[in-house]
Amino acid sequence: MSTVAASLVSSIVAAAGGSFLLEDRAPEEVFTPEDLSPEQRQIAETASRFAREQIDPALKGIESKEPGVMRGLLEAAAELGFTAVDVPEEYGGLGLDKTTSALVADYISVNASFSTAFGAHVGIGTLPIVWYGTEAQKQRYLPRLASMELVGAYALSEATSGSDAMNIRTRAVLSPDGSEYVLNGEKMWISNAGFADLFTVFAKIDGEKFSAFLVERGTPGFSVGKEEHKLGIRGSSTCALVFSDCRIPAENLLGEAGKGHHIAFNILSVGRFKLGAACIGGGRQAVEQGIRYAKERVAFGKPIAEFGLIQRKIAASATRLYVTESMAYRTSGMMDAALAALGADVAHAPREIQKRIEEYAVECSILKVFGSEMLDLVSDELVQIMGGYGYVEDYPAERLYRDSRINRIFEGTNEINRLIITGWLMKRAMHGQLPLLPAIKQMMDEIMQPPSFDGDEMDAPLAREMKVLASLRKIFLLAAGAASQRYMNALQDQQEVMADLADCVMAIYALDSAILRARKLAAAGSSRSSSASIAAVMTASYASEALATVDQAARRVLAASAEGDALGIQLTVLRRFSKATPVDEIALGRQVARYFIDSGRFRI
Repeated sequence: MSTVAASLVSSIVAAAGGSFLLEDRAPEEVFTPEDLSPEQRQIAETASRFAREQIDPALKGIESKEPGVMRGLLEAAAELGFTAVDVPEEYGGLGLDKTTSALVADYISVNASFSTAFGAHVGIGTLPIVWYGTEAQKQRYLPRLASMELVGAYALSEATSGSDAMNIRTRAVLSPDGSEYVLNGEKMWISNAGFADLFTVFAKIDGEKFSAFLVERGTPGFSVGKEEHKLGIRGSSTCALVFSDCRIPAENLLGEAGKGHHIAFNILSVGRFKLGAACIGGGRQAVEQGIRYAKERVAFGKPIAEFGLIQRKIAASATRLYVTESMAYRTSGMMDAALAALGADVAHAPREIQKRIEEYAVECSILKVFGSEMLDLVSDELVQIMGGYGYVEDYPAERLYRDSRINRIFEGTNEINRLIITGWLMKRAMHGQLPLLPAIKQMMDEIMQPPSFDGDEMDAPLAREMKVLASLRKIFLLAAGAASQRYMNALQDQQEVMADLADCVMAIYALDSAILRARKLAAAGSSRSSSASIAAVMTASYASEALATVDQAARRVLAASAEGDALGIQLTVLRRFSKATPVDEIALGRQVARYFIDSGRFRI
């Protein structure tokens, strides 16, 4: 880790993954976008300028898959170092911190087709070798991946497996002399497949041992299918792969035989984190285009930006984007703090780095789900603001709308990730790694106490929002406790309940992150007073949304977990926890919209 990054995270706490459900953090313990170093800001600006000056002008060539355009842009990105951020310095990379990696993914993401190709290469196409490659594999491939001499791709999905990743049918058989593996099978929906040079391919050795292999383009018996014609991200390459007695050297086994699931799931976790960051870039672009159009379009004698229902759309989009951004950089800050705490003897050990990042698997899944759904909302509102123009291909809203849809399927569907969120937390709770069960017991004991009639103490900054956060945590514990008691080990089979609990978890992390960022801005004093004010307003607005989301989800969980008098008691407790002083959400929305309409861009 660089010394710059280490100094930045000195006060940031590498909190345990999922601990936001139970613990309060001080603002100075979390990383926010306002904490970026001058070097990181420069990198973000360079990425943004690259997007404006090179990606945007190439739009037609990208979307039509004009030969050489996408690869040329990736090579141009490599010249600026963007494809080398996550590759260790000893293998030709830059070895930068995870916050900088997120920044690049964020600010370079103005075109979803490009960001898909870029993300597939720098993330799931390169990181498997960084983390699991032998020394020989790293020396052979990483310098060329960092420089874009080679384009990487990741081949896991199959027509019959999809979300059930372990159910792949591609087989690998070791030759009698042990010198090579013979692969047979097919892969589907592989990003970058049309022009990639190196593929991380998952197969089962002898049909049983789930493993990963490095396969080079041009290997006999390996062929690439035709390009898929897709709803969105039309400029990205998506093809099937076919392996017919494809022979690869035995040394191209990646990691250990039968341990490929570790590679698949850990790499996907980082992919989810990067996807969440990329969604921020797309969301920022959509918000700013909506503002620009609303200020220019005149109806009934004035710009439509002056109309309340247009302002509501701008405010909702900006608020959801602010919350997502707060979560993303909080998460990257925790990762960097955890990596900075590694001893000198293991600071560059891939497995140790992997373990520290794996700690935040639930936060990565939250970012993927929340970020992709944020981008869908923002893109949809952009089309609505632009009206008929938003539905026409000549304008960017139509493409943004189509492109955003894939993100809820990429890197594990949002449904699968919701199950991961709840399942990961419950697994940790059962193993004593997260004190969720004692917290549920404490909450149940609290239920037996008479309700408190203390005042709301509304004079303190963000007091209402912090009270709402405390209530959300109690509601989650109430619902999780009821579901655990009703279903016990069979809870994992109740997918609807698991998903509703995940929605509670996501709302808690989102509101907690928004509050901490707003408080940190307020503590900065007069130099950030306007930023602090609008952050507080957006946080107040999101708090109402979060409370409504959690209250509704908890009602469904309780109704599925209890009945009769027991359900009646639980619903009474839920009403107690859901009590909150209402705010004028219309006035808050107008404040948010006015702030961003006046500035013309999304910047806190």
